Amino acid sequence: MRHDLISDVLSAIQNGDKVGKKETVSPASALVKSVLQVLQKNGFVGNFELVDDGRGGKFRISLTGKINRCGAVRPRFSVGKDEWEMWERRFLPAAGFGLLIVTTSNGVMTHEEAKKHGVGGKLLGFVY
Repeated sequence: MRHDLISDVLSAIQNGDKVGKKETVSPASALVKSVLQVLQKNGFVGNFELVDDGRGGKFRISLTGKINRCGAVRPRFSVGKDEWEMWERRFLPAAGFGLLIVTTSNGVMTHEEAKKHGVGGKLLGFVY
């Protein structure tokens, strides 16, 4: 039974990337789709497609080999609109390197977009 789909997806991506695979498979959900769209927009993964297996579906994700490390943030910390720098220092290796994936009232986005829109949210994961 899967309890944290974001963690499963990010670990599947990282493990596949480490061993040099061209694609990986992960469980599907609406939140996972939003996270994959953010990763794709920022160039960390290639195209992805939903494969219907009769049990909820899976995403087939093509990997680009650009990920050094990624992971889910547990517990899902709440972040105020003026607290982004503290969380960047905690989860990212250097300023301006990598991104935090966050869910806000405006949808799933990176911490840079959240800063630009002036909103806070809950941390989902990090990637660099």
